[in-house]
Order: sequence, then structure tokens, then C-alpha cells
Amino acid sequence: MAEQVTDDTFEEVVLKSDIPVLIDFWAPWCGPCRAVGPIVDEIAKEYDGRVRIVKMNVDENPATPNRYGVRAIPTLMLFKNGETVEQVMGSVPKNHLTDLLDKKALG
Repeated sequence: MAEQVTDDTFEEVVLKSDIPVLIDFWAPWCGPCRAVGPIVDEIAKEYDGRVRIVKMNVDENPATPNRYGVRAIPTLMLFKNGETVEQVMGSVPKNHLTDLLDKKALG
């Protein structure tokens, strides 16, 4: 299961992480978010210890999505060494995300 992150914990959990971090910006009312959510949770188990997978509810935490220009959800961003290296918008298949992690996070 992906870890929940907030505006208050974002810097410590994501930007200061010693391993790559994939963050899922979502909201409970968002249909595509509900579709991609279980995929993100599966990936969190598969990449445990190699990539940190976190989720942020944009309704409860508006500052971070605003800071990173999130205009649509779901938006997934990959951070490495505190920097954004990739962004994916919308509901995408699992293999799209695993390919991204294998190439950009672990490659």
C-alpha cells in the first residue's frame, strides 16, 4: 500500500528521500484516480525498498500540487534526488508506470 503524504511531510518524505519517489496526486471523488489507485498500490509492493511510492490527496493538501503545477488528476510525478524527472497525467496502464520506473528511477 502506498504511503500517504501531506503538504507538511512532502519535503521530508519526497524531496529528501535517498531513493526515487513516485507520488500520485489524487482525490476521492476522481473516477480515474480510483482506477489508478490499486495499480499504484501494487507497484508500491513490487518496488518496495527500491522506489518509494506515495499518494497525496489534493483536496486536503493544495499547496504542493499548486507548487508543482498539477492541473489535472490523477497526476503522477517521479522525483529523484529531490528533482522532478517525469510526469504522467491521467489513468495509465500498469506497464506504463513500471516501464517508467525501470528506465527513469532505476535505470
